[in-house]
Amino acid sequence: MSKPVKLALVGIGKIARDQHIPSIAGDDRFELAAAVSRNGRVDDVENYGDFDVFLRDCPDVQAVSLCTPPEVRFDMARKAIAAGRDVLLEKPPATTLGEAKALADAAARAGVVLFATWHSRFALGVVPARAWLAKREIRSIVITWKEDVRRWHPGQAWIWEAGGFGVFDPGINALSILTALVDEEIIVDRSRLAFPANRKQPIAASLVMRTASRVPITCELDWRQEGPQTWDIEIETDLGKLTLSKGGSELYISGQLEESGPDREYAGIYDRFAKLIQSRQSDADFRPLQLVADAFLCGERQEVEPFHD
Repeated sequence: MSKPVKLALVGIGKIARDQHIPSIAGDDRFELAAAVSRNGRVDDVENYGDFDVFLRDCPDVQAVSLCTPPEVRFDMARKAIAAGRDVLLEKPPATTLGEAKALADAAARAGVVLFATWHSRFALGVVPARAWLAKREIRSIVITWKEDVRRWHPGQAWIWEAGGFGVFDPGINALSILTALVDEEIIVDRSRLAFPANRKQPIAASLVMRTASRVPITCELDWRQEGPQTWDIEIETDLGKLTLSKGGSELYISGQLEESGPDREYAGIYDRFAKLIQSRQSDADFRPLQLVADAFLCGERQEVEPFHD
């Protein structure tokens, strides 16, 4: 790309300010040209409160990065695709598999780029972990993903509503790494979902899964962990144990640290988006979303004490 791609950031919340804006500023293949939000503003760019007005008034903005809550993302993505814009979707890419598939089909028909992002796949240890596992037989996988919702999602009521995903909002990050490491189809056998008495989405979940070749996988998700946070994936193989810790930013082989470094996940997302735009290819992998859907389909509901922010 000889000239920077003009890009609009849609949904100016915490993740947009903490991750998207710095990552866009650090990539000279993009120019942040506009922001669309009902409440937030970005300095030194055009700001719009209405997405339709933005699409009408900014025909030269080629790409949009959608960072809104998932329940409103589908309509915006559909309109952007119809207007011929390339689209980046924050995770989760949609509230349902039907929405996700419809967007992929629409993008293919329109000839625009659709990038369903999974930021945890760009953690430092994930690619070398996949390379190491490719030469080994996986025997079991254990996922432990526990964090404090009050720290990471303070006051975000939409997460507890229908379509908000609850603990699967962070938990899908673990599932995105899992599906990046394992090429086989992954099957959810059963799950137990803990719903606070005053909430519509789960605060914790336990999943029992397996690969098509019957490698056992367990996954524990919890939003009630205070103190140190836990984002670990442990994989036993025929030739040793691989551990991805701290969300994939640290890679251990048989207890020995092999990879670690600063967070570059969102820089990786925009690097990938730039390359997709240049090659005019889409990247829309919905397997992590499918696992979440299957966990709800197989889920045993358990009511737990009310949760208050």
